[in-house]
Amino acid sequence: MDLEAVRTFAAIAESGQFRKAAVDLSVTQQAVSKRVAALERDLGVRLFARTPRGAELTIDGQAFLPHARELLRVAERAVASVQTGRRPLRVDVLNSRGAASGLMRGFHRAHPDIELDVLMLWDIEAAVAAIRSGTIDASFRAVAAPGRPLPEDIASVRVLDEPLQLLTGPAHALAGAKSVTVAELVGHRIWMPGIVPGSEWGAYYDDLVAEFGLTIEATGPNFGSDALLDTIADTPALATFMSEQTRLVWPAGHGLRRIPVTDPTPVYPHSLIWHRDNPHPALATLRAHLTATAAGSDAAGTWVPQWVLPR
Repeated sequence: MDLEAVRTFAAIAESGQFRKAAVDLSVTQQAVSKRVAALERDLGVRLFARTPRGAELTIDGQAFLPHARELLRVAERAVASVQTGRRPLRVDVLNSRGAASGLMRGFHRAHPDIELDVLMLWDIEAAVAAIRSGTIDASFRAVAAPGRPLPEDIASVRVLDEPLQLLTGPAHALAGAKSVTVAELVGHRIWMPGIVPGSEWGAYYDDLVAEFGLTIEATGPNFGSDALLDTIADTPALATFMSEQTRLVWPAGHGLRRIPVTDPTPVYPHSLIWHRDNPHPALATLRAHLTATAAGSDAAGTWVPQWVLPR
């Protein structure tokens, strides 16, 4: 169905005159008549009856009018959904409890007028593919795995270095410590069943193990954060790493401890990545906001792998 013909039909129904509709649409009256005739052929009915006062809707025209208006509204929404600056900014945050989600909440508080679609993709390859296809505008990613640099059309900037903490149950040997050094963690079992081989966070923890001789176990199925917290609370021999800004809630009886790690402090470097040619104006606003609020990277006393995305 020709939407211009439907738009012309609605304009005539509104004004009651072919001539007035032609003026409103900036076309000739002949073009208006041809559009209506074509629409009537497509529908197999007459839509207007000509009278001395102008054009009146037939019964079929009256029946078609609300649907025609809805068609035009749907078409307008469809166009708006892909027009730069009119559709929501689509951003991948990896998970809802992590630091990236917190950064986006801060951005929303600072810019409540900007519409957002926040979604969660699994790995950096999926995120990059979605950015290149235009499915999303940006993604928060910690690192690019060594040997797999970002494509040249993808830009990035470090926006947050997030310290790791040790999470233990109340009976763990380190549970009473106010802080622990990386050297003190050697020989302790650190259980992280969510590590996925080949992922950017998997590469990060591989380097952490190689650098400091830690024991990180990724064995067993990943039943989610609740099951992880239950196990850590009940198993004195196990601890886990938790990012400082990860939001967690656990039963009071668990007695879990979050302990800062020092000398050096391993930090998980979050970066924003986006397509260099993305013109969405809200993307520039997001980047400016993150730059203004970014925590300093590569601070003294911290550690990150050498191959993380540069600041």
